Amino acid sequence: MPFIAAASTIDLPYKADQQDVKQQARELFSASFPQTERLIFAFDNTEIITRNFCKPLSWYTGSSTFEERNNAYIENALTYSVQAIEDCIIKAGIKKEAITDILFVSTTGLATPSVDALIINKMRLDPHINRIPIWGLGCGGGVSGMAKANMAAKANPDAIVLLVAVELCSLTLIKSDFSKSNFIGSSLFSDGIAACIIKGDNHAHEKQQVTYVASSSKLYYDSLDVMGWEFQDTGFKVLFSKDIPMFIHEHVKEDITEFLTKQNLQLSDIKNFIFHPGGKKVLDAYTDALAVEGDFLNKTRLVMNNYGNMSSATVLYVLEKFMREGFEDGYGLMMAMGPGFSSEMVLLKLNKN
Repeated sequence: MPFIAAASTIDLPYKADQQDVKQQARELFSASFPQTERLIFAFDNTEIITRNFCKPLSWYTGSSTFEERNNAYIENALTYSVQAIEDCIIKAGIKKEAITDILFVSTTGLATPSVDALIINKMRLDPHINRIPIWGLGCGGGVSGMAKANMAAKANPDAIVLLVAVELCSLTLIKSDFSKSNFIGSSLFSDGIAACIIKGDNHAHEKQQVTYVASSSKLYYDSLDVMGWEFQDTGFKVLFSKDIPMFIHEHVKEDITEFLTKQNLQLSDIKNFIFHPGGKKVLDAYTDALAVEGDFLNKTRLVMNNYGNMSSATVLYVLEKFMREGFEDGYGLMMAMGPGFSSEMVLLKLNKN
């Protein structure tokens, strides 16, 4: 089966303290958003300590058009993608010319040609590389991208697949949007860039193996308004519902159980939980719904504490943390939920020997 050979993430140069972001949000919203003081506590309840930003915090107080923000997205997406990819190539012990496939995942900016084409041109990757730009999966995109990358490697055992996720959520902030969703979003979302190399089975396995086993996607009917974008002249207006933790309570244990049963496994067989941290309420909902003994979401929570919610890239930061700091031998479950409303899962087998 395919295996994950390496993962790399980017610490952006403009990390910001959550309390500084809170103060700036208060100044930006208070004049036109009457609920500012009542809701400002949301910044403290996230458990986020620092946020990953591609621009200095002061930049977000200035005026910018959608065109200017999207141009900044393209520029930063390319720059930091190349940086993450170059690091990942070194970790995986490959040459860039050996990459056979590239999957580019994002939901926070627009580009045609898509950013994967810009990466190929900038890095002079194989011009015959198979390209799959994946747009619109939001927070679920990292896990879905991992599933699709492994499917490509499974179909071609000689493949070396590059998965890149870029989410520059901070650039989508519409300063003139004085909605509750935009205000709460400003307390959570940040920027992240991650790259992974997945190798087909004909390649020599490393001693530390993270092997793909199976994947699952689910779209919940009649839940289209739970999370997404509303596209306006001014940019991407964020939409998300307070019902997300409720969805997790109602569905996640049953969905995981059904998925694992198909693999002749049960929840107790999972030793490594590589979950997307949507926010404190989402993590609490996972904890309550799954009732797994111990702090099973510790690495997920630490990524959220130190980076914020970086949409699709976040779960790959969690994966990189597991691969860098260590994991338990046994099965791992990657999971994220995103627009649709939808859930994405990938089952992995982890072996340190």
